[in-house]
Amino acid sequence: MKSQSTSLFAERNFDLSKSYAKSLDQQDVLSKFRDEFYVKEGYIYLDGNSLGLCSKRAEKSLLHALEDWKQFGIDGWTEGDHPWFYLSEKLGNKMAPLVGAQENEVVVTGSTTSNLHQLLATFYRPEGKRTKIIADELNFPSDIYALQSHLQLHGLDPESHLMKIRSRDGRTITQEDIMGAMTEEIALLVLPTVLYRSGQLLDIQRITSHAHELGMIVGFDACHSIGAIPHEFHSWNVDFAYWCTYKYLNSGPGAVGALFVHEKHFSRQPGLAGWFGSDKQKQFDMEHTFTPAPHAGGMQIGTPHILSMSPLIGSLEMFHEATIQRIRAKSLHITSYLMYLIQHELQGFGFHIGNPLEDERRGGHVCLEHDEAARICKSLKAKGIIPDFRAPNVIRLAPVSLYTSYGEVFDAVQCLKQVMMDKEYEEYENKREVIA
Repeated sequence: MKSQSTSLFAERNFDLSKSYAKSLDQQDVLSKFRDEFYVKEGYIYLDGNSLGLCSKRAEKSLLHALEDWKQFGIDGWTEGDHPWFYLSEKLGNKMAPLVGAQENEVVVTGSTTSNLHQLLATFYRPEGKRTKIIADELNFPSDIYALQSHLQLHGLDPESHLMKIRSRDGRTITQEDIMGAMTEEIALLVLPTVLYRSGQLLDIQRITSHAHELGMIVGFDACHSIGAIPHEFHSWNVDFAYWCTYKYLNSGPGAVGALFVHEKHFSRQPGLAGWFGSDKQKQFDMEHTFTPAPHAGGMQIGTPHILSMSPLIGSLEMFHEATIQRIRAKSLHITSYLMYLIQHELQGFGFHIGNPLEDERRGGHVCLEHDEAARICKSLKAKGIIPDFRAPNVIRLAPVSLYTSYGEVFDAVQCLKQVMMDKEYEEYENKREVIA
């Protein structure tokens, strides 16, 4: 890994001085967006892949929604700058460019897991030999719980019908193993775009193409890529995808999720019918015959959570201005810079970079492994560096393009070096808190 990383980082001509970090900030075309966020003085926030920071525009659009409620009452559903009745679809249209979708293929609704349940109810149709689902053993638990529950609803045993692709190294899954798991018994494949621990980015287009050749439905969990990595879900022919909006999209804790359904599936009846999935022209006819919206909006179930959705109005404005392409370019550069500093400043302290090093194979965060990861995270937090711990040994560090500076990355690594030199982490128990 050392020779490979040296080659990759050398191509970017990094150096180890603080003045160099400052020069990178001066050249950063996205640096102006940092002033749009509430960045706490004296802290370096590197946990935006778990919860993005609050922006002034998100705050403004949330307060605007409250004003609409105060001013219009029930008429807020059809009055004001952002009528609530159409807000899920409107925000879906604005979000579509981030994943390479047609406007009506994305809707903002539900949560990650509730949307996955809806999509499984719609797309998982075991028949004949095709009864099994492919996932991976490194996936986020909530996805696995949902897959298991739908197998059980169909009277199938998850132990024999949920095929979890094994990892050869405990960090990543190989393309060969993904392809090898695809057999004539597979009805559905659900994988993450980016693995949440290691940050590995899968080859979405290749996986989708091969699975379709073998007659499978393909879905992706894009929670750890939305807002950090551009995708082309429509042209790649992905069947469905789903994601949260509170990480890189900075929409706030517990904010509303979103989903994508390829337009070729618009004629499918939603597996879980709900009133807000109705065709809007017929919704208030109050008929007992469900007429779904003829687009991704048909996947909605309950009433939109307006106050949890409204911060996205302001947040998505910034993504439109910054563009996902420039966001990805900075993300790749600043994470490469972070890894360069780790390689040169933290040698001999027992760290290992667990994410793929190649640009095309990694997402928006750096996976730093250490046997004392939990207590190191606690020590960093005590010094104002906010990382993220994932059991058993991962420190996730996410420099977010819209608000993290190169100078902060430099200072964070210097702080980590000091923690290790002085063994400050030994003051803490190597055990996660209730929330890691």
